[in-house]
Amino acid sequence: MNAMKARMREFANHLIADETKGNSSNPKTPAALLVCERLRPHLATLMGKSGFRAILARALALTNAEVAGLRSVHVNAEGSLEGFQTPAASSEIAEGTVVLITHLLELLVAFIGESLTVRLVSEVWPHLPLEDPFAVPKGPNEKAE
Repeated sequence: MNAMKARMREFANHLIADETKGNSSNPKTPAALLVCERLRPHLATLMGKSGFRAILARALALTNAEVAGLRSVHVNAEGSLEGFQTPAASSEIAEGTVVLITHLLELLVAFIGESLTVRLVSEVWPHLPLEDPFAVPKGPNEKAE
């Protein structure tokens, strides 16, 4: 795993942890659903409902190629995730959730850029420290840009 992907995965874990820590009303709600629902209105404003639906569907397709636990999940017409009711190993669903959010973040960076992605995420989660969450630490022989 390259350094940028590792940072994206780490950041996805932070978002998931933040969303699930206060989810005592329904602890069985999948973390991917919580994160995506928080992002959906902001991204739909930026890229339209169909644009958000397309990017989430692509992230889900990439996830399903790696992790089988979310194969029953699909994106509905409104851009929400559905289909979590099919039982699967909880560790597989947890892994799939992290992979899905990682792919979603990667696609956002690819399509709208890193700075806009960071700004958007900081609007949704203003209490998280987001100075440069995707920055790859420089090696000792590399110059900072």
